[in-house]
Amino acid sequence: MAAVNRVFAAQLAGLPVFGPDGESIGKVRDLVAGLRLDHQPPRVLGLVVEVSTRRRVFVPMLRVTAIESNAVTLATGSVNMRRFHQRPNEVLVLGQLLDARAHLPPEGTRLTVVDAAMEPTRTRDWVLAKLAVRQRTGPLKLTGRRGGLQVLSWEDVSGLGLADLGTQPQGAGQLLMLFDTMRAVDVAATLRDLPLKRRHEVADAMDDEKLADVLEELPEDDQKELVDYLADERAADVLEAMSPDDAADLLGELGPTEQTRLLELMHPDESGPVRRLLAYSSDTAGGLMTPEPVVLAPDATVAEALAHIRNPDLTSALASMVFVCRPPQATPTGRYIGCVHFQRLLRRPPAELVASVADTDLPPLPPTAPLAELTRYFAAYNLTCAPVVDTRDHLLGAVTVDDVLDHLLPDGWRETGLRDLDPGTPAGDGTPPPAGTPAENDHA
Repeated sequence: MAAVNRVFAAQLAGLPVFGPDGESIGKVRDLVAGLRLDHQPPRVLGLVVEVSTRRRVFVPMLRVTAIESNAVTLATGSVNMRRFHQRPNEVLVLGQLLDARAHLPPEGTRLTVVDAAMEPTRTRDWVLAKLAVRQRTGPLKLTGRRGGLQVLSWEDVSGLGLADLGTQPQGAGQLLMLFDTMRAVDVAATLRDLPLKRRHEVADAMDDEKLADVLEELPEDDQKELVDYLADERAADVLEAMSPDDAADLLGELGPTEQTRLLELMHPDESGPVRRLLAYSSDTAGGLMTPEPVVLAPDATVAEALAHIRNPDLTSALASMVFVCRPPQATPTGRYIGCVHFQRLLRRPPAELVASVADTDLPPLPPTAPLAELTRYFAAYNLTCAPVVDTRDHLLGAVTVDDVLDHLLPDGWRETGLRDLDPGTPAGDGTPPPAGTPAENDHA
């Protein structure tokens, strides 16, 4: 291990992890510590690393050879791919310790944990020796820099036992700050690894838009559990913030009574598109489409079209295609004229009208087209986005290739990663470790 005296957990979040030859292993998502009964500093058992398949695995600290400001290096490029599961006596440092409530004896000064620092011992172990804390209420008694923030020894702070973390209410401000630097899919994976109590606390602290983005990336069972936990009014607000096709998928998994209740609580402008999607089977073009593609009138210019697809809220698939329709532009639109791929837009003069460059020969999909037909369609025309048009030439929406793939992949693929790897498969080149290689995961 390279000589390091103290490492704060928040500094490790998101750092890339490399093997000894520079091969990429994944990213640090959390630290695992074993809490003790004697109030001594907990031993840091290892890192939770997210590998390229989005599976989160455990890497023991003994495998870590260097911790630097921009990377973590392991002694071997092969790690055990068994999914990490938290044990009862363990705590996730980022997921559970940040924002935890504690107190400082003997006065009982109430504290909030802002960060935790690990330090090496003479036995090559790492322990959570220090806590960065902030006083919560009352006359200021901590004299550290920046408004009462101070670094204290673990032994000086009380209230961080397993029983305390499992029962006491806890904020989520520090954890949400870390989430701001992560993609929604990575936040969803982190949320799934948290204990149920902590997961609910984080959901309560998120704004509706952020929670909607995260919900869209969770497996169906976790989506339903979280929606069941939320108050009906909050659940309806979050559903409104979701894309209509994802909201319809989620509502389709609920019972008829709960589905109707949430739809009634949603604003009519938001629930209308969702209701139309629910009218179709979930494995058809109508059930998979989004009712909010980029739609322009025939007299719009190429420059206007390019401005629309620059919208950062659009997915790359939706931004790849512009649809030209007679008014109204909201789905279901007026008569569908054709579509324009963004590459064609880039090759045309900015002042040219989109109607003059629209592809009128590409056959649209009917809303009843089954999944097998959709797969052949995308493969035949080499598209990432396709129009869905009814028998009266009204554009109903657009199907994107990611929605098709989502239904083609095995159930639970968000939980197991992109490949169902064997426990001994390394994260690097996919070849098994050499004979005699010791077990990489002494945590399992």
